[in-house]
Amino acid sequence: MTESSGLMHGTGARQPPPSDEEELEALLSEPSPEVVEALRPLAGDLVVVGAGGKIGPTLCRMAATALRRAGSNSTVLAISRWTDERSRRRLDAAGVRTLAADLSDPDVYAGLPDAAAVMFLAGQKFGTTGHEGSTWWSNAGIPVLTATRYRGVPTVAYSTGNVYPLRPLALGGATESDAPAPLGEYAQSCLARERVFNHAGERWNTPTCVFRLNYAAELRYGVIVDIGRKILRGDSIDVAMPVVNIVWQRDSTAWSLRCLQLCTTPATIVNATGPETLSVRRIATILGDLLEREVAFEGEEAGDALLSDASECHALFGYPSVPALQLIRWVAHWLSHDGVQLERATKFQQRDGRF
Repeated sequence: MTESSGLMHGTGARQPPPSDEEELEALLSEPSPEVVEALRPLAGDLVVVGAGGKIGPTLCRMAATALRRAGSNSTVLAISRWTDERSRRRLDAAGVRTLAADLSDPDVYAGLPDAAAVMFLAGQKFGTTGHEGSTWWSNAGIPVLTATRYRGVPTVAYSTGNVYPLRPLALGGATESDAPAPLGEYAQSCLARERVFNHAGERWNTPTCVFRLNYAAELRYGVIVDIGRKILRGDSIDVAMPVVNIVWQRDSTAWSLRCLQLCTTPATIVNATGPETLSVRRIATILGDLLEREVAFEGEEAGDALLSDASECHALFGYPSVPALQLIRWVAHWLSHDGVQLERATKFQQRDGRF
């Protein structure tokens, strides 16, 4: 699908944007009826490993809400170091049970609670360069410890489309059947994470789904936010990475929870992103118009990019509920009203795998 189909067809574009962070988080964590049904059979607690990152808090809220609507007695147990105490308090208030643990410490795992299912979100991306050892420990070592502790427990392991090579634009995105060819130590360590979970699944008969996501987007972070903030600062937009995939985070979160129904041995792989191939130049141009700012560009569009084909995911779960143009408009509104930011740039423009 071309970028024009994602940006010019503004289905639902008149839906108003969230007005503040509370409304945004409520929107991001609202479960679909399908998520409720996916979690209804859960005969025990859902453990979320690495729950304190960008996606974890709203995933935990979505799962907790879905379990309540299903009439379940199961609890969401959110495990993280919880360096953001505000986020932890909000989850506690939402009925999620938060547990503080340093997942890099092997000694903590014996004390972790039992689970009926596991969502694995732990990992390190930024600061990889110069800290390769800690990156590998986070992205490959922690999966070993987690998979050992939760052997036999259905597990959805978040991964990334970075495990694929850059793709010629004429070929479209990589599919689940395409061989990984990770560029740089971050992507290599993410493939190691996948291999660990797959091996553990086969060794201990642990049903597993590897969820390859790129790029989740909301109003506090994501590719569109990165571009919009550069425009507001007067920085030029690098178009060397000419196109991107994005998906509204509420949709990708819902898909990942529904992937608990797809866990198998050996692991099922699911590419998760939006259906469009979006032009970085076009996103910036639209944002510039909405923000009433001039946009400067630098670099030259390459003939390849990091792209994933999520057709199988859409066949299973449907298309995203928020189309690209609507999301761009929402981000522009959020930025122009000084909305809260998570200060976590995607670095989507990196072509050498160095983060």
